[in-house]
Amino acid sequence: MIIPVRCFSCGKLIAHVYDLYEEALKKGEDSEEAFERLGIKRWCCRRMIVSHINLIDDLLKFPRLQ
Repeated sequence: MIIPVRCFSCGKLIAHVYDLYEEALKKGEDSEEAFERLGIKRWCCRRMIVSHINLIDDLLKFPRLQ
């Protein structure tokens, strides 16, 4: 759905780096280098970003239930 604001395990703020991480991957940067550059060092935070699937655009296609 929407990227979580904080890591579920440690509570560190991670939502602000998701777009930067996606841009780095599109430019061809290695994910390890991107995480180091963005300051994401813990594995739990990396897991939150790597395992996120952005479904909000797909869900907005459906009509709302009344």
